[in-house]
Amino acid sequence: MNFSDAVKSIIKPHKHDRLSPLFTKWGESMDTANVLSEYPRPQMRRDSFIFLNGYWDYAITDSPSIPAGFEGKILVPFSPEAALSGVNRQLKPDEFLWYRTILPDACEQTAPGMRLLLHFGAVDYEAEVFVNGTLAAAHRGGYLPFHADITDLLKGSGNELLLKVKDTTGLKSEARGKQTLARGGIFYTAQSGIWQSVWLEQVPLSYIENLWFETDYDKRTVTARISAHRTGEIPSFALSLLCQGQEIPCLVSCETISARDPGTVFTASLSFTIPEEYFHSWSPEDPFLYDVKLTFGRDQVQSYFAMRLFSIEKPENQENTAPVFCLNHKPYFLMGVLDQGYWPDGLYTAPADEALIYDITVMKSLGFNMLRKHIKAECARWYYHCDRLGMIVCQDMVNGGSRYHMPVISYLPTLFPRMASRLKDSHYAMLSRKDMAARQQWEQECLETVAYLKFFPSIAIWVPFNEGWGQFDTARITNLIKEADPHRLVDSASGWFDQNCGDFISVHNYFRPLSVPVKKWDSRAFFLSEYGGYACHIKGHSSVERIFGYKRYNSLADFQSAYRNLIENSLMPLKSRGLCAAVYTQLSDVEEEVNGILSYDRKINKLL
Repeated sequence: MNFSDAVKSIIKPHKHDRLSPLFTKWGESMDTANVLSEYPRPQMRRDSFIFLNGYWDYAITDSPSIPAGFEGKILVPFSPEAALSGVNRQLKPDEFLWYRTILPDACEQTAPGMRLLLHFGAVDYEAEVFVNGTLAAAHRGGYLPFHADITDLLKGSGNELLLKVKDTTGLKSEARGKQTLARGGIFYTAQSGIWQSVWLEQVPLSYIENLWFETDYDKRTVTARISAHRTGEIPSFALSLLCQGQEIPCLVSCETISARDPGTVFTASLSFTIPEEYFHSWSPEDPFLYDVKLTFGRDQVQSYFAMRLFSIEKPENQENTAPVFCLNHKPYFLMGVLDQGYWPDGLYTAPADEALIYDITVMKSLGFNMLRKHIKAECARWYYHCDRLGMIVCQDMVNGGSRYHMPVISYLPTLFPRMASRLKDSHYAMLSRKDMAARQQWEQECLETVAYLKFFPSIAIWVPFNEGWGQFDTARITNLIKEADPHRLVDSASGWFDQNCGDFISVHNYFRPLSVPVKKWDSRAFFLSEYGGYACHIKGHSSVERIFGYKRYNSLADFQSAYRNLIENSLMPLKSRGLCAAVYTQLSDVEEEVNGILSYDRKINKLL
């Protein structure tokens, strides 16, 4: 496909037949009685865990009123649009999706002095949760977890859980990533409703609500930042640090910082220094994690952290050179690959925990040390696997905005990059951001994403905006992210419409020879945040026949030769000229976009 055809395919997604059924090996062998049953929150583990994944009743209605009956069964946590859900139906913006299940009998046995929490990993996009007819929780935003204390809503037996979902993808300006009702080109099937695990856990009256670790690599110090819920007197904290199963002697200091909600919720910090003999750095080559046991009165959780430092620095004793990405103060070239996080049978939801692990380990085996999670927030277990397996993460925020003006954000920057570099993101209408309420909602979800994901040590870079999709106030947003998480880097505007802020000069290049700009270097490093996009369609391993890609190859041999030539002769020579990171497009095929290293069903590795 030449440049003109490629851009036309992006701007005018074509209509076509339904997607052909395509399954991964995990989807083909799925045990529907044991779906994604691993502990969903590895960053804060408790012994108490009842998972609710499995078949629920569902209905799709055009009324916000509770339906008189249900249409059938849906396999949670797969969206109704996903084949594995058993529904295979697109939720429309003017429809309501309903779920119903009866909580297990174990809920009736909540011990005295304990509370029962109901957790949702993610529900797209607006959700209301009812327990025995009473509203237990309401949440807006399709990518982050929420929970509710349902203890006081339970009755003796047969406790009913009801969920109402509304998803206006394509109609409003909410964060949606690459979801669209008019699938085609680089935009994919929209999905709705529950798409991450649902589960219960028992906690004492006073319990830990949230936990993350702030590490100072140079000083060898660690501070556990804790949000806790208490009833009555504040229980005492205790923290145990373990290194490969051995408890490390360290002095822990505790300070209560603040309280809110008439003293029921408060934040605290526990600080300690790692003795030099137990200090161990984290890297992709040696992904060492410290284990932690944290006790708060009767509540106990298990967690972990890593000691590492991400920075932009100039190499020592080299004047007039470009600053580069550094890991633990040493230059470290980020060899990345774009990861959309889509599956042919589960859409946003991986069919198994092993599937998440497969993507990470295969990319490592091919020489990649970084994944750019593209315009999607993943389930917690994916980040946990990156932490423990050693994969650096470049994390995109989920873009939103009204309908994109594709000639502005595709033709202009590709054909006239210098002109595009002068576009200011205060032109809200041009970048689909006229709606002030939608801008405020996106900003809130952006900061909530940082607050939730900053626990995971593998995340090195935040990316608020990609290719101008709903971009606005970039410098201000960059500062907000830096304030919320000063220990990571920010690629403020990936691709184009640079606003002279953040830690990187970030460029996407699919159609020109790869290069590094000749300039007097400032404090920012040069990041080729997308390149490649070589397409090779594998018949029988694709969900469509009509395909999209930036440059097509008809055989695996031709694809492999072109890929290796691109890496060895075009990309690697740029390291000596200042290139510090690069992201190849992409990890796997997704629907029409067949420029993956892996086929969409993950059964073919095109480089082997």
